[in-house]
Amino acid sequence: MSPSQRARHMDVTNTIDVTDPMAVLAALQSILAARYPGFDFSAVDTLMRDFSRLYRGEFPGYRASDTAYHNLQHVLDVSLAMARLLDGHDGACAADEVLGPEMALAGIAAALFHDAGYIRRREDNSCTNGAAYTRVHVSRSEEFMSEYFPTVGLAHLLPSCKRIVHFTGYEVDPGSIDTRSSREYALGSLLGSADLIAQIADVDYLKKCQENLYAEFVLAGMAGEGELEGYKEIVYRSPRQLMESTPDFIRTVIDARLEGYFNGVYHYAAKHFNGPNLYMDAIEHNRRALQRLLASTSD
Repeated sequence: MSPSQRARHMDVTNTIDVTDPMAVLAALQSILAARYPGFDFSAVDTLMRDFSRLYRGEFPGYRASDTAYHNLQHVLDVSLAMARLLDGHDGACAADEVLGPEMALAGIAAALFHDAGYIRRREDNSCTNGAAYTRVHVSRSEEFMSEYFPTVGLAHLLPSCKRIVHFTGYEVDPGSIDTRSSREYALGSLLGSADLIAQIADVDYLKKCQENLYAEFVLAGMAGEGELEGYKEIVYRSPRQLMESTPDFIRTVIDARLEGYFNGVYHYAAKHFNGPNLYMDAIEHNRRALQRLLASTSD
């Protein structure tokens, strides 16, 4: 199947609806149970329930998710990719490098709430959209987990999750994150890789960048035309400029982060699929489509 034949709401295999929390939960439980037989992963049910409530505005004290790019579908896609990378990693690595079920649970928990920092509290009237927190959303996600995990009996996951969540952002250089072991660094690398490969492999990645991601950057004060009040450190002046910079972004993601900081752990997706790395196939498809788009619309 060509990546272009995927339905917009489906994962890279075109078999799992990544807009449906229950469909993704079933996939997560299947992957985890097969890799770690006998371990009690019922906590994932609780995490998914509360993730769904949070993003839909049903979690006490919080508004619904209102970011068009970093939305429910994105997080579910990332969480599924994380489970696949965990499966591939622990199925292929040396015995002393196996992460095991407890660290896998921490990885899934961090994946589900890695973007919780975009979601506003109900009393927060300081901005009109969660995208305003783009620059600090990872630290806010850490704060959310610190408050939430103890309420569902998962306080023991907090120390690791608070560190590895920063592998998904740019607030802290990955090389300076104070992980406690090489295995925890590997867990963070899997999470950071899942975040990147899932979004860039999205069948609508180009459209979402041009429309949704640019809009989030405007709300964050990182994009816009002219010298508008409150706009500091403008990165993009137009959707076109964002799209023109995307090929370099993809190259940097692969070279500096996936292969560099994250030590190439994205390759474990191929082990999970027992064949091609469907995420990288989809990313290459999107890269070529972007090249054609830019060439066809150049002045």
